[in-house]
Amino acid sequence: MAYIRNREELLSHGDVEARRVALDIVEHALDKANPYSAAKSHISLSGNILTAGDVRIDLSKRGKIYVLGAGKASFPIVKALEEVLGDRIADGVLICKYGQEGQLQRVRLRFANHPVPDEAGFRATQEAVELARKTQAGDVVFCAITGGSSALMTMPVESVSLEEKKLVNRLLLRSGANIFEINSVRKHLSQVKGGRLASMIHPHACIINFTVSDVIGDDLDYITCPTVPDTSTFADAHSVMTKYDLWNQVPESVRKHLQAAAAKDESPKAKDLADHDIHSYILVPGTGAVEAAYQKAQEMGLSTMVLSTMLQGESREVGGTYADIAREILATGRPLKVPCAIIGGGETTVRITGQPGDGGPNQEFTVGAALLIDGIGKVAVLGLDSDGTDGPTDLAGGICDELSVKRAASVGVDLFASLETHNVSPALRKLGDSVFTGATGTNVNDLKILVVLSGH
Repeated sequence: MAYIRNREELLSHGDVEARRVALDIVEHALDKANPYSAAKSHISLSGNILTAGDVRIDLSKRGKIYVLGAGKASFPIVKALEEVLGDRIADGVLICKYGQEGQLQRVRLRFANHPVPDEAGFRATQEAVELARKTQAGDVVFCAITGGSSALMTMPVESVSLEEKKLVNRLLLRSGANIFEINSVRKHLSQVKGGRLASMIHPHACIINFTVSDVIGDDLDYITCPTVPDTSTFADAHSVMTKYDLWNQVPESVRKHLQAAAAKDESPKAKDLADHDIHSYILVPGTGAVEAAYQKAQEMGLSTMVLSTMLQGESREVGGTYADIAREILATGRPLKVPCAIIGGGETTVRITGQPGDGGPNQEFTVGAALLIDGIGKVAVLGLDSDGTDGPTDLAGGICDELSVKRAASVGVDLFASLETHNVSPALRKLGDSVFTGATGTNVNDLKILVVLSGH
């Protein structure tokens, strides 16, 4: 299927040849990282025998089947579960981001906001909690909780209001903290995160987690954290609050909860959930899109290398590094000979001071690269959030080439100023260089691609 909805516009200007190569690579990567087919390959039903991963269950000796889910890559998983299990599913709740397309028959589909939680997500989470608490011994609970669930499945601790939790979320997202740091705080302000939802499910039910990784290293408690033991602690949350100087910016209720928490308030650890029957499967790893992009680039006859699947840091600076590599390739033939592609993945961040504009980390990566590849040769750089939403925008990312700076000047766009004010989306939109996909159905690590075809 085609993912990039404005592909025609993106190929109507600039270095069309280099852009086409980058876009072809991305299309293939998104297709291979979609969890629907992976979910179908992990589950089968023959009579009363259900096989899920390496778990074999005789449904004639079991209770009911339930489905709980939340996240930006969860819909395709639940769709696959419905197609295999049909009316054997007794009930379910799935919380998706606004804009998710498609319908479900047996599972209640609810919509909420991301990346900042809203009241709709809170109400939907209450439904999920009610369903978890009514499970009985012998039931089978499929949990499709993927990236984005931290905002979509939201139920703050009783002493913190939803509005206060939303403020904390905004502060964390603007602080420059990475996803591990952000989630260590969010888990300890939640009634469902950090394994707490698993503790609500009957200990003698069978929990089967089907998930997709959007974090570096594929740590389960940062991917599908409500239904697996937590490895983070209140001490970790304290460290993040101190590191990013957030204590005096958050509401008093948040300070009090984090600072006065007792041992009984700690999130469930492995020993606390030892009696639960939990099986977890990562259907698509965080590196899924990078690996598929590498394969496609090689098939296209390009010299190809994976720079890193663990990219972190300030987005604009990583974009500058990609531009440096492009110049190195054209000047010395290192690390690859042209034509070539450099593939990378991870999760870069943007630290915002002052009032932010409109943008996202992959868009800032793109503009950061554009400023340093001006006129150097047939080069394209593309940054993409695999779920289709880069930061709090409806854009998936951006693309640039060696002509972008000149084109920007001709239409009165100051790319450097857009970076300085964290307002890159309007600049990319005006240039016709913003990449739009809508909800892709997957959510793995971000994808960052450099294509170098030749020098001048």
